[in-house]
Amino acid sequence: MLNFNFCFVCFEWHQLVAIMPPLWRDGREAEGAPLLREYRVKSLIEGSNPSLSAIYLSNKVLLISIFRSFLIRGKPLRMTNTRVNEIDLLRFLAAIAVVFFHYSFRGYAADDMSVMPYPLFASASKYGYLGVELFFMISGFVILMTAASGSLRGFVISRIVRLYPAFWVCCTITFLLTITIGGARYTASIGQYLANMTMLSGFTKIPSIDGAYWSLFIEIRFYLLVAIVLLVGKIHKAQTLTLAWLVLTIILEIKSTRTLRNFFITEYSAFFIAGATFFFIWEKGLSNTRIAMIITSWALAVFKSTDKLDVFEKHYATPISSYVVAGIVTLFFVLMALASLRRTGFIGRHQWLLAGVLTYPLYLLHQNIGFMVFNLAYPQVNAHILFWGMILVVIAIAYAVHFFIEKRFASPMKRALNTLTDFGQQKLSLVRSAIEQRRGN
Repeated sequence: MLNFNFCFVCFEWHQLVAIMPPLWRDGREAEGAPLLREYRVKSLIEGSNPSLSAIYLSNKVLLISIFRSFLIRGKPLRMTNTRVNEIDLLRFLAAIAVVFFHYSFRGYAADDMSVMPYPLFASASKYGYLGVELFFMISGFVILMTAASGSLRGFVISRIVRLYPAFWVCCTITFLLTITIGGARYTASIGQYLANMTMLSGFTKIPSIDGAYWSLFIEIRFYLLVAIVLLVGKIHKAQTLTLAWLVLTIILEIKSTRTLRNFFITEYSAFFIAGATFFFIWEKGLSNTRIAMIITSWALAVFKSTDKLDVFEKHYATPISSYVVAGIVTLFFVLMALASLRRTGFIGRHQWLLAGVLTYPLYLLHQNIGFMVFNLAYPQVNAHILFWGMILVVIAIAYAVHFFIEKRFASPMKRALNTLTDFGQQKLSLVRSAIEQRRGN
């Protein structure tokens, strides 16, 4: 009877798995998992049941409980742990690619940013700027995951808490070093610094304290689009809206309208769209529509990445292969596809949290600080020592920023913002009540 029960459990197990949300099926814990384990144990130990019908009836209540734990108002519950390990590793690799691009190629190649050449990696690291495009793809994935709860308030607060503390510290460090060792190449004023601390200087004519900030302003525009979707309560239509964004991007490529192209970020939208679509695949699985969206966004991403390489070649006075660029962009899509389909094996099972949390402060800190140190120390100090030493230093500072700032102040800041929001909502309700009362009188 025990063997017979075991066969029954296997059958019921497959029936359950067939209807469970894809979020749970990769083996990670979901809120229904404890009940499911109880069901399996209960089925195995009830070996004395005389018939299949008795076994089924004895488990029916538990089965219903399991289904109800997965379904609330017809919608699957979210996972309690939604961190995607591969994303942390990809973030770090993208950041390192950008660091190599700046330190071993970009600084010396143009614009008189660094006096130190580092030709050892230059032929490969000149493609490292594409790491930013990978950032945008990852952002599309992660931001859709963050916004999936449907809360505009939660989304805005999470973005403020995620971005501002580290940015304030990194911007301050860069500013202090600029006025201390920047020399003639790097200068900054108090007014410029204060404007940069808002993280909105990119939307004005005020120059950034560090040139790496330009991608933050692209990210903020993406956040604005997501916030609008949350504001109108259409996040449940995210896939349809993402598809519409993809179609609109193609239309704007054919018939250019500068204002609309800026608003819809058409220069990089293919990467955000691809990342968002990979999130849909990760959450709900493959479908013909999602496959078509990935293929189309890949084609658009390759086109946008190779379209203006002649400008790059002219500015940096170096040849660059469109085939290599297309291959790297394709590799990004392959890696994200493997992550979204959970086909990364050990890499997906291993936690890369430390690498992930270092990425943001590392990106903010590395560029101008590295160039200023190179200009100060080269050629008195060996180029290899400067190159590798500076990478280690900025990684160490990035870790300090995460440990002493992000980790310690994120929760208190989130609580403070929620309290402030609650207070504002209460005052607004009182004002509305007073207005309605006056109208009634």
